[in-house]
Amino acid sequence: MMDWTDRHCRVFHRALSRRALLYTEMLTTGAVLHGDRARLLGFDPVEHPVALQLGGSEPAALAEAVRIAEGFGYDEINLNVGCPSDRVQSGRFGACLMAEPDLVARCVEAMLRAATVPVTVKSRIGIDDQDEEAALSAFVGAVSRAGCDTFVVHARKAWLRGLSPKENREIPPLRHERVHRLKQEFPHLTVVLNGGLTGLPDALPHLAHVDGVMFGRAAYQDPYLLATVDRDVFGEAGAPAPEREAVVDAMIAYAERARARGAPIQAVARPMIGLFRGRPGGRAWRRHLSEAAHRPGAGPEVLADALARTRDREAVPAG
Repeated sequence: MMDWTDRHCRVFHRALSRRALLYTEMLTTGAVLHGDRARLLGFDPVEHPVALQLGGSEPAALAEAVRIAEGFGYDEINLNVGCPSDRVQSGRFGACLMAEPDLVARCVEAMLRAATVPVTVKSRIGIDDQDEEAALSAFVGAVSRAGCDTFVVHARKAWLRGLSPKENREIPPLRHERVHRLKQEFPHLTVVLNGGLTGLPDALPHLAHVDGVMFGRAAYQDPYLLATVDRDVFGEAGAPAPEREAVVDAMIAYAERARARGAPIQAVARPMIGLFRGRPGGRAWRRHLSEAAHRPGAGPEVLADALARTRDREAVPAG
């Protein structure tokens, strides 16, 4: 979710669920070691629990990145071995590392030595012409022996040549049952299923087979699906789903804090576009955010104005 799950998106998603574990966009070790750390690694305290996702293939660099990240207070460090983009491959990290399980194991060992929080791995079920049964088992076996006990598995292969990142999310067939079998093969490990999940009704049946589920673009495009996670996944029977209006109010307050740091309202508003998806007034909400947030001098009032337009549309009698 590079360029998607930034700090503003995570604060927004936290307003929808108190319990879901949030992930950052992937950061390379080079960015962490040499970039603007406050900008790249800083986050709002309301985001907890939050995991930092790293990309890299040099054990020493990953260990140093972990030490730096721990100073910012992350709850988990995740090594991404699933991203198939050309940019990632050229840096020798992401999904291409599934061909080198021993190297990934050395990376995890180094990260664990530097960490006081859990170190996890996100992968695909395989790459290119690999036998997804044998290759995934060998990969998880090698990396788990290095000390990793949690694997987030996107249930598709990644084709490193011939498919774009977008095509890699759509063309390789989903093999959810392969991730189910991985949990059966490694019952002592925590296995989280990712890939192709569109909402809780789609995801909940998988929890009979694996330990968790991860939403990616579905949570960005239809964020209100997170509103019942605390009740339906974490068993908080008395936890009401937050009202959309209350979420907007919380984000207006956050936008004021973000503006004090120099963040433009369009950055705060961008992940909120889908909040009223499928609801009366949803089109008015999207249109106002898309148009008004980019205007010079625009501030948090853009969110309040968009909400007012949504309420006006909801008040119009049907027919």
